[in-house]
Order: sequence, then structure tokens, then C-alpha cells
Amino acid sequence: MTIARLLEGRGGEIFCCDAATSVREAITMLATQRIGALPVMAAGAVAGIFSERDVIYQLQVQGPAVLDQPVGEVMTAPAVTVTPETDVLEALGLMTRRRIRHLPVVAGGEMVGFVSIGDLVKYRIECIESEAEAMRVYIQTA
Repeated sequence: MTIARLLEGRGGEIFCCDAATSVREAITMLATQRIGALPVMAAGAVAGIFSERDVIYQLQVQGPAVLDQPVGEVMTAPAVTVTPETDVLEALGLMTRRRIRHLPVVAGGEMVGFVSIGDLVKYRIECIESEAEAMRVYIQTA
């Protein structure tokens, strides 16, 4: 299954911020929306990812002064991205290897989606449960 298929039927807004947004404002958005990361946009393209981890690392290094800095100075960049045609298991492997939890989905230079490791793991669990149920039915009817 591809990322595009995973995104189908999934409504909702993709929350993101501009590279000039202050860290304080971005943290407010993370907390208000109950999300773990924001794609950071610059000139209409994904420039990086701002996540909870970025906040923690920068608070440890810089202290509270980081709250007034622009997100563009503390985000993780460049963003690792996938295309809608990327296989879900390939994306999951990429996230595992790179130790990241969020992937912007980019097509033609434009962000068309945003997936988390939770989205991909949920899909994988659903597949495994479906296969297990099919095996149970097969065994019961054999």
C-alpha cells in the first residue's frame, strides 16, 4: 500500500508554520492542536520539521531565550520527505533508520500530506490483524 492510499479519505487540516514563526508561537500550536511536530514552510516549500524534540534539545542548550527565536533557527532541516507513491513499509523503514517520527508527503514540490509513525504503525497492525483473522477463518473452515 502506498502513502497516497493511506492519506485517502483522511480529511483534516495539515498544521504547519512559517520559518519566521517564533518558537513560543509554534509550541502553543503544538499544545493547542495536541500534535508532536509541524512542517516548517519557507517560500512555499517544506524547509524543515519543528518537533517536541527540537524544543527539548534547544531549551537544554540555550535556555528560555530560545522561545523568542524563529523556528527556522531551531528546526530539524532539511526535512526528510516521501512522495505519495512511497510504499508504507518503505516509509516506516525510513523513519526507523533515520530515527524520525514525522514525514511530509511532497508531490511536485508541494506538500500534500503529513504522516506520523503512529499512522504507519496503525496501518501495519490493521494488516496483521486482518491476516490473522483470514487465517482463523481458513483454519475453521478447513
